[in-house]
Amino acid sequence: MDGRTRAAVASFFSLALLCPMRARAQQPVSSQDTSTGSLLAQARAGDAQSQFALANRYFRGVDVPQDYAQAVFWYRESSDQGFAPAENQLGDMYEHKFGLPREYKRALDYYRSAASQGYALAEYNLGSLFEDGTRGVKGNYKQALEWYRKAADQNLPQAEKQVGYFYQCGFGVRRDFAQAHAWYHRAANHGDSNAENQLGYMAEEGWGEPQNYAEALSWFQKAAEHDSDAAAENIGYMFQYGFGVQKDYVRAMSWYVKAAAQGNSDAENQLGRMYQYGQGVEEDDARALSWYQLSANQGNMHGQNNLQAFTEDLQESGGGAWQTATAAVNDPAIVQAQRWTNIQDLRSRINGLEGDAQEQEDLA
Repeated sequence: MDGRTRAAVASFFSLALLCPMRARAQQPVSSQDTSTGSLLAQARAGDAQSQFALANRYFRGVDVPQDYAQAVFWYRESSDQGFAPAENQLGDMYEHKFGLPREYKRALDYYRSAASQGYALAEYNLGSLFEDGTRGVKGNYKQALEWYRKAADQNLPQAEKQVGYFYQCGFGVRRDFAQAHAWYHRAANHGDSNAENQLGYMAEEGWGEPQNYAEALSWFQKAAEHDSDAAAENIGYMFQYGFGVQKDYVRAMSWYVKAAAQGNSDAENQLGRMYQYGQGVEEDDARALSWYQLSANQGNMHGQNNLQAFTEDLQESGGGAWQTATAAVNDPAIVQAQRWTNIQDLRSRINGLEGDAQEQEDLA
């Protein structure tokens, strides 16, 4: 048993499907962006759009050192004038602890204010809060779908994709594969790689249409070209097990390595399996253990189970197998995957420290 859950957007199962990882709604950069000095002058003069654009520069560290405190200051100046993009961004920062303490109630209030002006990104983020049911916000699929539909009606691709997902899974609405297909196609036409990947998954499974591996592979490849790590992992899976294609371990491993470099824990788990059982490569306990560990460290259930089972087998086998498997591994693919994890951990810690510091400042 490979212990892998077939992935659609991330790894999820329909009705038995896990919710996909959603890309956060990003803010547009103001068309007034020129030099930072010019923006600063316009912002000080009270122009809300310039205040927002200046805050974006501090938030991202563009032409200025990254500074969440300055970003928050200018977002608030813009928000106080009712500028919806700034309100939405403050909601996002409160929700994800980007330079502000995590406060879901404040996030909800800012999103609502921006959404009341018809701002699509805020409508999408409200849908996300109601779907997840985070602290301070009771989960409600019907409300989530309502907000996703409002954003989707403005052609926001990630909202269109999420509406499709709700129809696929029957969340807050009767399950309807035809509707799911229609919304996924609409999102894919607007460039959403998650929707492309999901169309591939539905074709592969034969959901709402005859099973069609060629169509599935075509959609997965489109999504992978748009940097979808889930799609790259899905292609690897097709080649590893010969679903609609000639079984090819070399190509499978190549796609898994590509997905793992983007942090895909399912791909890391599959690479562990290939090294454990010598699929297209010589058996290598050290590499297998390393890939399982990377997957498990991201909370992947299958990676955790395989790591535990493989560790027990090695320790019970004797003959120095455990010592050999725990030796240092010099593999560029493993180094790259570990680097991705380290960067994400560092970003998370920095964001958390910034949020804690702002919280202490607010209390003071």
